[in-house]
Amino acid sequence: MPDWTEKYRPTTLSDVRGNNKSVKQLREWADDWDSGEEREPALVHGEPGVGKTSAVHALANDMGWTVVEMNASDARTADAVEEVAGEATRSAGLTGGRTLVVMDEADNLHGNADRGGSRAVTEMVKEANQPVVLIANDIYEMSRSLRNACREIEFRNVSARSIVPVLRDICREEEVEFEKEALKAIADANSGDLRGAVHDLQAVAEGRSRLTVDDVRATGSRDTTEDIFEFLDTVFKGNDLAGALSDARDVDESPDDLIHWIDENMPKVYKKEELRDGYYRLSRADVYLGRTRATQNYSLWRYANDNMVGVQTARRGRKEGWTRWSPPSTFRRLGRTRSKRDTRDSLARKVGEDSGASMASARDDFFPYMRLLFEDDETARQLSARLDLDADEVSYLTGWSESRAEEVVGDDELEPEEVEEEDEDESQSTLSNF
Repeated sequence: MPDWTEKYRPTTLSDVRGNNKSVKQLREWADDWDSGEEREPALVHGEPGVGKTSAVHALANDMGWTVVEMNASDARTADAVEEVAGEATRSAGLTGGRTLVVMDEADNLHGNADRGGSRAVTEMVKEANQPVVLIANDIYEMSRSLRNACREIEFRNVSARSIVPVLRDICREEEVEFEKEALKAIADANSGDLRGAVHDLQAVAEGRSRLTVDDVRATGSRDTTEDIFEFLDTVFKGNDLAGALSDARDVDESPDDLIHWIDENMPKVYKKEELRDGYYRLSRADVYLGRTRATQNYSLWRYANDNMVGVQTARRGRKEGWTRWSPPSTFRRLGRTRSKRDTRDSLARKVGEDSGASMASARDDFFPYMRLLFEDDETARQLSARLDLDADEVSYLTGWSESRAEEVVGDDELEPEEVEEEDEDESQSTLSNF
């Protein structure tokens, strides 16, 4: 049977229920783009299931725009982003109309700067000659520069009052009689998630000729997002492996983060042979995560999930009682070093852009030689000016105190436009000889 969320997806903005203000803003953005008044990209954000993607596709249909889609999981490299941007331009040339570039899950772009994906997306949305819409659940997971480049349009949770008519129309199309209270119960249980409500309606009503409130109550309600602590209970203490696998897809954590949660908490429950077998499963999951990162083939995530959930099979006997689950210590360490890592990456990006090297090469190959060059004050001033380094970046590179670093970057002679031509030529040759 077809998925009802796809079967009844709105094809025009007038069919989008709830979020009337946001729908109006989206249409105004498209009109501005079409008229040439303001051609900034749009950032459509809100909780999962509130109709963001459906509204964007309905807009494209209303405007007669061709759609080129990409997921943030596919935008891990600058080449991938440029390929999509190029495809949009080619499609526009062939059809004679506009092509809408839609990037879903844009809040998953963080952490990909080393391959240029995040920076390439920012450049693409600023320079695109075709309309671009980024779709995100949590905009604060995105870089500030990318957010600032876009017109933000927020979709809020859909009220139960707006969800009920959608469920009613579907029931009539499917020739299912219904009690009004049954539809209201489904709408109330989904806390603003329209897509989830339609999924629940199909699960309860499919195969029935009449839907009652008792039918809804008998099936129970579905959580919109599996809580990480409930998921850990299921993995370490439950007996339903298939259910745990399903929960792994619903939990609001990426596989890269989920493995840290399991790793941190397994010793709280498992002992001796259980730990041995559990960590074997976890090591296999880590192998698949590594292959995913190396090949950019995100279909391998499912095998990582299978092995992570597979630690359930390492348990001997029942595990009962309450356990205080802990966030991964890795997250705490990363939080403490976030500022330092941001400085490191900013420095590597500047060196990489100047020399044509990747950020990884800048960190691993260039930084050691630059530390030697910075032992000479004159060279330190020239390179700081050339690369437009700030005091934090110089301090990170050299290990100098903040005051000494500020002396280097704060000298009037260090402004890039005041570096003498012969000195600039010398620093060019020095840096390019690495």
